[in-house]
Amino acid sequence: MTDDPQPHPIEGPEPKPRTLGVFDETFLTDAPEVTEVLLIRHGQQLLPDLDKATTGDWIDPPLSEHGRAQARLLAAGLSTVRIDHIFCSPLRRARETAQPVAEMHRMDVEIVNDLREVEIFRDLPPDQTAREAVGDDLLRAVRGRMLTERSWDVYPFSESSFDFCKRSINAIEAAIARNAGERIAIVCHGGVINAYMGHIIGSRYDMFFRPAHTAINVAVAGGDRRIPRSLNDVHHLTTPEGDFLTY
Repeated sequence: MTDDPQPHPIEGPEPKPRTLGVFDETFLTDAPEVTEVLLIRHGQQLLPDLDKATTGDWIDPPLSEHGRAQARLLAAGLSTVRIDHIFCSPLRRARETAQPVAEMHRMDVEIVNDLREVEIFRDLPPDQTAREAVGDDLLRAVRGRMLTERSWDVYPFSESSFDFCKRSINAIEAAIARNAGERIAIVCHGGVINAYMGHIIGSRYDMFFRPAHTAINVAVAGGDRRIPRSLNDVHHLTTPEGDFLTY
């Protein structure tokens, strides 16, 4: 009596190239020379007391301990994904989020100044709080306007929506132009991600959705088309130790 033969995988014919359909061409699925863009928000930052902090204090905070854990989980989640280039905002929270990803892939991070977050209250004196500079009434007023209008232009003494969108979209487009047909990671901010994705879909809001900390948002570029593929992927934040999701 002989042993049963070991099972062998079923071998079929080699898949034949297929003709791209209209939706393949429209949405850049299976299309050649497509650039995949991973737009990644930074981890949770360590924010000071906004009532006491000056504008200079809260523009560039580091990651919190929780944010550093999120960055490590992000790097682990992307460990099996090919990444050809990593771009990053110059702000600390973005750089500290990008670093574990870069170390996992043994790559350098390229800092791009125009990927920084929208500069709210940029033109206030750096040694004053927003409350001291503009007063409680105006702060309440712009908060109410932001809830409904979702436009950066409601904030006084700030970078304009037009200027912010122009610089951030141009920075992402420059990265795409340099890395045609590759996969690039861009570690940046919620405002930057909204600016680019909103530009693609024609949103009338500066903030049409809220990316979670270290959320991965994917767009693809091919020729003159730009297509959103996914928003707010946070699967890497769910672990046996607990859920690390924050906004």
